[in-house]
Amino acid sequence: MSDTTTPRSGISRIVAASLIGTTIEWYDFFLYGSAAALVFNTLFFPSADPLVGTLIAFITYAIGFAARPLGGIVFGHYGDKIGRKKLLVVSLLMMGGATFAMGLLPTYETIGIGAPILLTVLRLVQGFALGGEWGGAVLIVSEHGGDRNRGFWASWPQAGAPGGNLLATGVLALLAAFQSESAFQSWGWRVPFLLSGLLVVIGLWIRVSVSESPVFLAAQAKAEAAAAQGVQEKAPVVEVFRRSWREVLSSIGTRFGENISYYILTSFLLVYVTTHLELPKSTALNAVLIGSAVHFVTIPLWGALSDRVGRRPVTLIGSVGMAVWAFVFFGLVDSGSFAVITLAVTAGLLLHGAMYGPQAAFISEMFDTKVRYSGASMGSQLASILAGALAPIIAVELLKDYASSTPIAVYLSAAAVVTTITVAVTRETRGRDLARSRDDQGDAAPATADADAETGSDAVAAGDRA
Repeated sequence: MSDTTTPRSGISRIVAASLIGTTIEWYDFFLYGSAAALVFNTLFFPSADPLVGTLIAFITYAIGFAARPLGGIVFGHYGDKIGRKKLLVVSLLMMGGATFAMGLLPTYETIGIGAPILLTVLRLVQGFALGGEWGGAVLIVSEHGGDRNRGFWASWPQAGAPGGNLLATGVLALLAAFQSESAFQSWGWRVPFLLSGLLVVIGLWIRVSVSESPVFLAAQAKAEAAAAQGVQEKAPVVEVFRRSWREVLSSIGTRFGENISYYILTSFLLVYVTTHLELPKSTALNAVLIGSAVHFVTIPLWGALSDRVGRRPVTLIGSVGMAVWAFVFFGLVDSGSFAVITLAVTAGLLLHGAMYGPQAAFISEMFDTKVRYSGASMGSQLASILAGALAPIIAVELLKDYASSTPIAVYLSAAAVVTTITVAVTRETRGRDLARSRDDQGDAAPATADADAETGSDAVAAGDRA
């Protein structure tokens, strides 16, 4: 076991740098989703029917997801070849630059069709960058941390998602509270996008201090020694499809219900509350704001629980719970009460956190070091196209066709069932030593809780003797 690989103070710095950078990247990405629901539908995609304009805005939102697998492949390839740290810096620069540029864009009224085209191009850059961000951020923490507490440490970059959403929604809610509707539509919406420039500078200052993963450095040295002896390794993406395609499918299925539920509970909720229920946008924004705060705090708790009972049981709590909560959720939201809507969102995000918290460790532990960045990125980002990209579009279309929340609840519940089935048939990964390949371990099942604790204690004792 590798519990003594990185001292506690060292892993804390790694986690802090990864969390801050990931929060900024998700802030940039979610900001677009919130703006698509609130202002882009009229400023960049004007239409007589508000739902049609929103639907088109969400289609460009989905385009960002389409670029994520390509980003995952490119960043994964180079991340497995030259290291996790360098690629994390590049992804942050690309994401922040694209978001800042969005804040400077002229609208449809000013330059016509050129406005949505430019917006779409920048959205593609965002998606490409985020496709490489997730894998690098969770891996650099997973590979620095020890086997026994990996679920807890690796869940902190996951908390960057609600952290970024909290930041994006909070800034928009603040502007909406202190600005008139006309001022917000005219120039206020640009402020959160321009703020990204400052956040990127802060993120880079912190992220460049991160040390490279010791697990990766060891694997790189081993690969260089093999190359010196004439051994030619295939590209990581080729190796993933040759040897780890089952793990890629497991990653997709594990993320499917989690991804769809998150975008229904956050991005689509803004549309549903403002367009279908005809409530002020502050109602939905503040509900998501409170729910995201609880979500941010509880994700690491779910990750820590997965270190004790396993990745699969915790994930199943979330997926089975979400399959049921989907119907309760919309029933509560339809009440129109801010307190009840907030309760519905918060409870839903708690269940989402049970799926999301263990996910970083769960997926990281599925792959060997030399293909881990590529495999984890491809699995997670392919899921983002099949699930997250389409979720708001499908939900808006269902709402437009049926004017009811029931079909959307069925869709959300079915997605959770897919994740439940996938996790139920996937092997438990808790306790895997990331420094060893599956060949080294004989593709054996991970250690049990007792064996893991015993081995971890032996590792600590050995470290003390050293």
